[in-house]
Amino acid sequence: MDSDDEPITLSAHALAALMEFKKEENDRIERFESLQKAAQDRFEKQQKISIDEFKEDWQLSQFWYTDETAAILGKALLEGADEDTVIAIASAPSVYAAIINFPPEEIPTKHIYLLEYDTRFEVLGGDHFSFYDYNEPSKVPVHLQHKCHRLLIDPPFLEEECQTKSAQAAKNLLVEDHNEKTKKGDLKFKIISSTGERMREVVKKNYPDTTLTSFLPQHKNGLSNEFRCYASFECSHWKFE
Repeated sequence: MDSDDEPITLSAHALAALMEFKKEENDRIERFESLQKAAQDRFEKQQKISIDEFKEDWQLSQFWYTDETAAILGKALLEGADEDTVIAIASAPSVYAAIINFPPEEIPTKHIYLLEYDTRFEVLGGDHFSFYDYNEPSKVPVHLQHKCHRLLIDPPFLEEECQTKSAQAAKNLLVEDHNEKTKKGDLKFKIISSTGERMREVVKKNYPDTTLTSFLPQHKNGLSNEFRCYASFECSHWKFE
């Protein structure tokens, strides 16, 4: 008998591992369906959701910040904001996840938007989510064009082309008035670029308003590339270097 015609069989151990994998995937799908139903009113209900619900896709260069780093970046964006401040977070879903888990009294504005290529994160942002592709910087969401007072952007790739196109998208998102103040007396306009240290000169060229800060972003899975935080402002979480 030709051995190629014999049915393929799995060992008991391999079969058990396969069944466990399928169960984990089914559980994940069920959680996502639940999250989708609640996404539209998450700000009102303050339903907790962790970035750990989402597996990193390394092909998309996804590396989640540690909970502490995500919280610091989120708090820096919110510091001094008022109810009219519009905030966008591009390519940094772990920071958005941190913000929506803050106590309601720590979130002064509901105008916080997530821009992301990975559409899984629609369950995180609901109608505050927009598909975003850094390769098409002119196609940022129409309702956010030149409407964002504050922006955190973390280009997915440590390449000059990615960084430059991301900066073009940032310019299309940000308001043109950089001097307006919030009702709390703080500048409305603030920008943060969190990216690799070796992108320093590219960041300096693309974001002339920013300066290297003392804050060192950290990632959950020990990303080997050294990351730095570039910002247009000092705050309680960092100073300029």
